[in-house]
Amino acid sequence: MNRIFYSILLYLVLPFVPLKLFLRGMKQPAYRLHWRERFGFYPLPRSKPVIWLHCVSVGETRAAAPLVHALLNQYPHHQILLTHTTPTGRATSEQLFGDKVQRVYLPYDLPFAVMRFLRHFKPVVGVLMETELWFNLIAGCKRQNIPLLLVNARLSEKSAQGYAKLGHLVNTGLQNLSAIAAQTAQDAARLTQLGANNVQVVGNLKFDVIPPRDVLQQGRQMRSLWGASRPVFLAASTREGEEAIILEAITAAKIPNLLTVIVPRHPQRFNEVETIMQQRGLRYQKRSTLKQTVENETQWVLGDSMGELFTYYASADICLVGGSLLPFGGQNLIEAMRVGKPVLIGEHTFNFKEVSALAVAQCAAWRVADAQALTVAVQTLLATPHKQVEMGAKGLALCETSQGATQATLNIISQYIN
Repeated sequence: MNRIFYSILLYLVLPFVPLKLFLRGMKQPAYRLHWRERFGFYPLPRSKPVIWLHCVSVGETRAAAPLVHALLNQYPHHQILLTHTTPTGRATSEQLFGDKVQRVYLPYDLPFAVMRFLRHFKPVVGVLMETELWFNLIAGCKRQNIPLLLVNARLSEKSAQGYAKLGHLVNTGLQNLSAIAAQTAQDAARLTQLGANNVQVVGNLKFDVIPPRDVLQQGRQMRSLWGASRPVFLAASTREGEEAIILEAITAAKIPNLLTVIVPRHPQRFNEVETIMQQRGLRYQKRSTLKQTVENETQWVLGDSMGELFTYYASADICLVGGSLLPFGGQNLIEAMRVGKPVLIGEHTFNFKEVSALAVAQCAAWRVADAQALTVAVQTLLATPHKQVEMGAKGLALCETSQGATQATLNIISQYIN
């Protein structure tokens, strides 16, 4: 495939884009806002030289936090611009950085929209987080002589095989990037095999993410809502179909007075998960309506709130990181380890392959294959508090010894700003 054919395909689907936004907006009204930005129309003025970072959604935005703060400190005379694809990513940016940065949606990868974006903001450098390869955007930056970097880059073996099928399109796109900062040597090797050059291994920015200063205090306050004397199991960032596995495992565990907190990954699934709880006749309460300690009869809590993930982790005894029980690739287990909690993960962690393998090897995480294995893990850990402490301490130590990617990435970016 070449870029002309790629662009033609995008133009063919363009008439259906408003319909897609409308349908997404029915479930998540925030998709109806700022829609003009997705086509390259921006009301924000440009008064300073712009350093631009693209963070697709929540995970990439949180991962970029240490880098954003470092850029704010080092370049006070520049404007930091964050672009997002999802409303939840944009909301996370507002929560983390407030008015210290500007934020807009990245336009669709259509040539006319990309050029509007680049001509409006005229960034001195662009930074793409993780594996965001938009080929018209890359080509546009090349034409406008805007250095474009791919940082915290990761590429699974499965994704590499998919990109390889695009041939010349991917090869040219990667070669047009000014530099790539990869998470691991394996990621760097896969990117190089696809045609990338100037690839460096700098580590994972997520290890540098620091929990909010008051997160432990907030965790204690949330724990008081759950009931200070009750054991608490947290299933965080769950995806479609995983709640059923969790319900089966916890029901089979038969642990007296256990409170299980389920926090779906996407807010548009809050109602769906509540419906599952209602259909099963579970005694549950919702975080959004909880004003005092949960009732003694309550066995489940639906975590239907945003921006509290660190607090949820800090409030629990044991944490399951979702997206891993079924083949979704897993979510970020580093956040749970950062607050010293024992972590359970499923078999499907290809999005965090190296981190997961390292955590399991160092006994900071426990891998469970199915509902039965999850039952055993929860029973064992709740019966052995010292094992909880040991796993949590090993996870925290792993995070602390794996830091440093932010400074290494900043050094690379600075070469192109200076």
